[in-house]
Amino acid sequence: MELRICIDVDDMERAIAFYTEGLGLQLGRRFKSDFVELLGAGSPIDLLLNAAQSRPLPGSQASRNYQRHWTPVHLDFVVDDIEAAVARLQQHGAVLEMPVSDRAWGRIAGLADPFGHGLDLLEFKGRGYDEILQPH
Repeated sequence: MELRICIDVDDMERAIAFYTEGLGLQLGRRFKSDFVELLGAGSPIDLLLNAAQSRPLPGSQASRNYQRHWTPVHLDFVVDDIEAAVARLQQHGAVLEMPVSDRAWGRIAGLADPFGHGLDLLEFKGRGYDEILQPH
């Protein structure tokens, strides 16, 4: 089974710059002016151009909002140098919401992209998440 991640944005060129220049993803296929594929993560990321306040489904009462919003699903990007990644993303419009902090498995920072979506940066150390496993 393939997993594809879809991210709604209201400015395609800004979104491409944010995810390619900020995170180092590569531009894949441009299916149309409103549908672009990014490669280089564990799964392809599709950027979907949708206007602010547009309805996600016919008859839906909800509308797209690109101000900071919260959803129980977010993306974690594993990086080699968390401070450099935070700085690059901030240059492209990210908001740092949780400064870099140390954990047993490495370091984490919480940000919002320019479209209101939350994302975390992770910099693993040692065995990564295996550092918090109980010994057998």
